[in-house]
Amino acid sequence: MRVFNFSAGPSMLPLEVLKRVQAKLLDYEGCGMSVAELSHRGKVYEEINAETEALMRELMHVPANYDIIFIQGGASLQFAAIPLNIRINKKADYVVSGNWASNALKEAQNIGKHYGCDYKAIASSEDKVFSYVPKITKSMIRPDADYLHICQNNTIFGTRYNYIPDAGNVPIVNDMSSCILSEDYDVSKYGVIYAGAQKNLAPAGVTVVIVRKDLQDKFAPECPTMLKWKTQVDQKSLYNTPPSLSTYMAMEVMRYVKELGGIKAMQKHNEEKAALLYNFLDSSKFYRNPVNKEDRSLMNITFVSPSSELDDKFVKESEKAGLMFLKGHKLVGGMRASIYNAMPIEGVKALIEFMKKFELANK
Repeated sequence: MRVFNFSAGPSMLPLEVLKRVQAKLLDYEGCGMSVAELSHRGKVYEEINAETEALMRELMHVPANYDIIFIQGGASLQFAAIPLNIRINKKADYVVSGNWASNALKEAQNIGKHYGCDYKAIASSEDKVFSYVPKITKSMIRPDADYLHICQNNTIFGTRYNYIPDAGNVPIVNDMSSCILSEDYDVSKYGVIYAGAQKNLAPAGVTVVIVRKDLQDKFAPECPTMLKWKTQVDQKSLYNTPPSLSTYMAMEVMRYVKELGGIKAMQKHNEEKAALLYNFLDSSKFYRNPVNKEDRSLMNITFVSPSSELDDKFVKESEKAGLMFLKGHKLVGGMRASIYNAMPIEGVKALIEFMKKFELANK
């Protein structure tokens, strides 16, 4: 029996996609091999690679002056790749709205200290345990900064940007790991978008980077070949052996999203799920969501009960009810329901019913 998987990642995948992959796992399209066994230099995999890129370009309306690459290392490796790929004036501005944004800044500063670079936080919401997203104005951003780095959705703390910062001519680099394909974003507003796959796109293994062409020749001399975006752009993501199985599953996921009506249809689905759970939380005197309402995430919904003891009890009993991985991150505690694209509305309804029963039994 399948359970409802509320994990922040790796997360659940659409059942329809899993069935399609299962049917082709031993013999992909009559080639006599699994995708996991295909040579990345062969025609069959090259077609998968090309379709995966084409689907992402279509679904996200990626303009022609951007390239899309599928690489390894997760979003965390991009924390180092970004300051090495965009090195113009040796300075960049970061908005620290959560743990991953903080890690991105620390990684950049660790690299930058060896090359005389100035990477700094221009705003942070750490003062209120990252329960809101800082409001950034153009005057806060250095006009000669190489880029402005933000993290669109904060998995741990359950917040998201509800606006696009006005950075003037400074390119915005956006970590969309936990929200890619979940909402309709205007790619042209960003210089770089990057995302680990293990939330909405595919199993862990592949990372997508969408990078504007004019930023691809700004890399530092010491940028390693494998971290250089241009290396993979020039080789169509096939410079070295790619994460082929994860990339293939990303293709199947995007086929599925397209069949459902595209990202706008997926966004509507996500908004309906989130509204159900937030409305219940707001009406409850037992549970509480600690996030500033206008900054609430569609993907990761955090909440607490009246005590940490009850939080622990909630997590244990919810697992017995087939509601898995609801324990909040260790930095926050409480509970967290990650309701990514693949979470059906039935899963959210089942969670709410359990929450009602738990509240009645533990008042």
